Amino acid sequence: MLDPGASDDPGPQPGRPSGPRAPGPQPPPDAPHAAPHLATTVEKGAFCSARCSCGWRGPARRARARAREDAADHTAHGGPDT
Repeated sequence: MLDPGASDDPGPQPGRPSGPRAPGPQPPPDAPHAAPHLATTVEKGAFCSARCSCGWRGPARRARARAREDAADHTAHGGPDT
């Protein structure tokens, strides 16, 4: 028979922190943002691709204009996955 006052919580467990999670470290409000994204295009054979100083690389394109658009889109959105 189950105890009506018992809870489903097994209590503290080894290797698992108890209590609410603390937020991760936050930068100070006046801290400068990350370095700006400096994108350029690189040609390799018949293909051209965009590359950024953050490590992002765009897909290889046959049209230079399309690679430049990729670079512009990346710098405008500023994300590593864009």
